[in-house]
Amino acid sequence: MEWQTVNFDWNRAKAFLVAAEEGSFSAAARALGVTQPTVGRQVTALEEELGVTLLERVAHGIELTPTGLEVVEHFRAMSEAAARVSLVAAGQSVSLEGTVSISASEVISTHLLPPIIRAIRVDYPGIEIDIVASNLASDLRRREADIAVRNFQPQDPELVARKVKESRAWLYASPAYLEELGHPTSPEDLSNGEFIGFDRTDALMEGLNALGLDLTGRSFPIITESQLVQWELCKQGAGICVMMEEVGDAEPRVQKALPDLPPFPVPMWLVSHREVRMSRRVRVVFDALADGLS
Repeated sequence: MEWQTVNFDWNRAKAFLVAAEEGSFSAAARALGVTQPTVGRQVTALEEELGVTLLERVAHGIELTPTGLEVVEHFRAMSEAAARVSLVAAGQSVSLEGTVSISASEVISTHLLPPIIRAIRVDYPGIEIDIVASNLASDLRRREADIAVRNFQPQDPELVARKVKESRAWLYASPAYLEELGHPTSPEDLSNGEFIGFDRTDALMEGLNALGLDLTGRSFPIITESQLVQWELCKQGAGICVMMEEVGDAEPRVQKALPDLPPFPVPMWLVSHREVRMSRRVRVVFDALADGLS
């Protein structure tokens, strides 16, 4: 394979790499936080720089050309190497000035983090905080975040994790909605209600049925991946949803749908990469989060 030039813009290479991994320009745009046309222009410009065709546009996305298949592995290796350099460099910082990024779910970012972040800013005004509010797990190896708040224990040996809390989640609904159901007192009664789901899989339904409910796919007429949208729907009386008790018990517009039903365990872990964890400001924020969340 002969390229017209070996010089290229890394941002364009990153756009190509993410597009190849995501399978479409639209998905790559969401992952990169840019517009779909921007991704397309960056990939086209990279192809012009290298003098090769890397992607073919097909009906439902994109496909790598033979050259693209070869090139993407080189770019992936470069991306991983750059991430390792970034991790090592971040870990060597002893300054209490700079940015620390925190990844957490929408609910934790909205309801639990604000007072902790406020306290960090008061005690360490030189530390700036980036909050990545997402229900997807950030890739700490690629520096998508410095610290992640997760509900599962990571298995990656490169990550440092501390369990800070064992919380619980319950089923909540508005008093008016429970009144419409006749004030359910048993799993059978509650099974007549409508539930707000996270996705179209059966995971939530199977978990609730294991607690004694008798739900089917028709029991979930509303689906949204957004925890905040779910919660607002619940508060407005649109159905029953699952929520952490720290949030649910503090909200006067809802109540536990069936207090005698066993709660869902919600472990809370703080996670960081070993290299990044060596940074003084990351350690400060990590410890402050551990104290605040626990």
